[in-house]
Amino acid sequence: MSDVAVLRHAPNVSEPSANGAVLIVDDEAAIRESLQTLLELDGYSVEVAVDGEDGLNHMAARPFDLVLLDFALPDRNGLEILADIRERDPQMAVIMITAYGTVENAVRAMQGGAANFIQKPWDNEKLLADVRAIISRRRAEEENIHLKRALKQRYNFENIVGKSDPMLRIFDLVQQVAPSRSTILLQGESGTGKELIAKAIHMNSPRRDRPFIPVNSGSMPTDLLESTLFGHVKGAFTSAVASKKGLFEVADRGTIFLDEIGNMSMETQAKILRVLQDRKFMHLGGVQEIQVDVRVIAATNVDLRHAVKEGRFREDLFYRLNVITIDLPPLRNRKEDIPLLAEFFLQRYCKENERSPLAMTPDALRPLMDYNWPGNVRELENVMERAVVLSSGTSVTADLLPDNLTGRNSSLPMVNLDPNASLFDIVEDCERRIIIDMLERSGWNQTDAAERFHIPLSTLNQKIKRLNIEINKKKANRD
Repeated sequence: MSDVAVLRHAPNVSEPSANGAVLIVDDEAAIRESLQTLLELDGYSVEVAVDGEDGLNHMAARPFDLVLLDFALPDRNGLEILADIRERDPQMAVIMITAYGTVENAVRAMQGGAANFIQKPWDNEKLLADVRAIISRRRAEEENIHLKRALKQRYNFENIVGKSDPMLRIFDLVQQVAPSRSTILLQGESGTGKELIAKAIHMNSPRRDRPFIPVNSGSMPTDLLESTLFGHVKGAFTSAVASKKGLFEVADRGTIFLDEIGNMSMETQAKILRVLQDRKFMHLGGVQEIQVDVRVIAATNVDLRHAVKEGRFREDLFYRLNVITIDLPPLRNRKEDIPLLAEFFLQRYCKENERSPLAMTPDALRPLMDYNWPGNVRELENVMERAVVLSSGTSVTADLLPDNLTGRNSSLPMVNLDPNASLFDIVEDCERRIIIDMLERSGWNQTDAAERFHIPLSTLNQKIKRLNIEINKKKANRD
């Protein structure tokens, strides 16, 4: 359906609308009336202006979510009015409308900051879809900006997005504990943002100007982890050709973040306990005690109390770590944060990929809200990055989402059906494809993939090596 045909006029709605407020600036009465009727029937509050100056006066009198601006106005050029609008409100969304739909005009309008460019006669459904998407994106951006401004004033949190009650309680708790010297234990599923919270605690503490050192305790063999944490002297082991400082020394007067502490060996746990008790340790192969002032923030995605009962974690270390515990909720328990998070990641990856901002359509947001997110915020981030890379239009639609979110049929990885293949070859090929598929879903994060498979990381690493899966090459291609 196309045109500027006048529809049955809806009652004038001057009060604020839940859908949004739109200002129409056009010198043709028929155009103004047609647009006003179309938008009011769709639930928008609409005001009209007959020329550029009249439009600017309307904007000075009340806020709008969107301006529909004619290119050719009787008093001033529409591009000049666009520049004035952008100067007054750089975030204002503007759609340029003109009968002179040349490529040159479109380029000039977009360079001037217009959100879109529509030629008369327009398609009503397409125009409404653009208006909905632009206003939805603007409101999400404004909500995110206001939320982050409030959080920054209170906590200076970077890249933490959330307005749900569980997250706001965590923000308040972080504000309380950050100034202290206390050890903190962060508990939560993989991908819930434990390192971001640890950074926020550090940045809001008196140690903010000193190092913040993250260590993935579960991804290194015991010998390498201890050498990394405590350093070593020359000759301590075969490859120790020179003495080296450990990360506890590097983090002196700062903060060290020990992620996946539940996977540490009992021997390493004992050494961590001594640092917490006495603030002292020795280099591997050394005899001299080194004293440090380091705040320890530990994180785990396993139940440490259960690990203590099973004898896999030291009880005395658990109580040393468990001074202040912060439980991070899984994304499925704070779904009201999903639209904000999706918009945040969407715009981040648009910027990283040097492309214009994309709008999230309602049909794409619905499956995000219905999904349970076993990989939590990290999985959502991967989904939004994928959508940005695959999108060829101006919005993210449901067809850009993975099959497991939308319910589309997805087959198991193809199996080697070579008639000459042995059963062993077929099983090995299937296993390889399944592991690669899971690694891709996990963003090539082996720890995350192992958790999703419910197997130890060491087991997954053995399978990757046996099946000749090229992790480094795959990561490089992804990056």
